[in-house]
Amino acid sequence: MNVLFPLALGVGLTASVALANPPLREVTHVREGLITAGMAIELDDNCDDVSVRLLRGLMFLSGLKRHASGLGYSDSAIDAYVDDDVEKARLEAIARARLVELGTVTGQSESYCTVARAQIAQGTPVGRLLR
Repeated sequence: MNVLFPLALGVGLTASVALANPPLREVTHVREGLITAGMAIELDDNCDDVSVRLLRGLMFLSGLKRHASGLGYSDSAIDAYVDDDVEKARLEAIARARLVELGTVTGQSESYCTVARAQIAQGTPVGRLLR
């Protein structure tokens, strides 16, 4: 019985830590990271002069997953968040709105190129994901 008590206590503490975490959509580092990645992808999709740095982008996203894991989120919780279509649409809308604030105009590829080049030149998180 003495051996089981610490084990049960450990399981209980692990469960309570997991339950204490807010929804991943409320974790600023993860949410903002996904928005950053979305902005880079949107610029890549609309400007032929730039492209996403694939390896750097994969490492960036892997870092977001490691961060969430380090906070106690399970792989299944992370996957559920990333695969949630409603949340994807919400984050994409935020990314597009931020790009509009920076000067992109739907249908005008040069505006995307201008923003992309500025992001790269300024070394912003978005710019570091582009070349």
